[in-house]
Amino acid sequence: MFDINPSDAAPIWRQIEEGIRRMITLGTLAPGGAVPSVRDLAKSIRVNPNTVARAYQHLIDAGVLTVKRGEGTYVADSPTQPKRSERNEMLRDAATRLAGVAIAVGASLDDATAELETSYGRLVRDSSRDHRRKA
Repeated sequence: MFDINPSDAAPIWRQIEEGIRRMITLGTLAPGGAVPSVRDLAKSIRVNPNTVARAYQHLIDAGVLTVKRGEGTYVADSPTQPKRSERNEMLRDAATRLAGVAIAVGASLDDATAELETSYGRLVRDSSRDHRRKA
């Protein structure tokens, strides 16, 4: 589904939350579609199930995921997007992490920006390719 980076400053549950949100936004996970069980996702990305459960609970509380008792967890029919202030905070946190790594390895702002653009493009392309395969 997505990769977790244990050396990333962002907590693993946040990386999971961002990964699920990204998959929904890019259409890899469709509204009303099932998401992996906590246990299956934890096994797939090799993290503690409690960590996945925490991410899922945040997404449920935010109206992104919904639980159907006895059936599982699904993408909400109309998943909510973060409020502008929350979105800006998430972007600011990620940008700070990227800037910190760039400074630590001696990369220029231009190099860091180029890597961000490349990563953004790759994620969108990979998602489109995965989405077409499922169709």
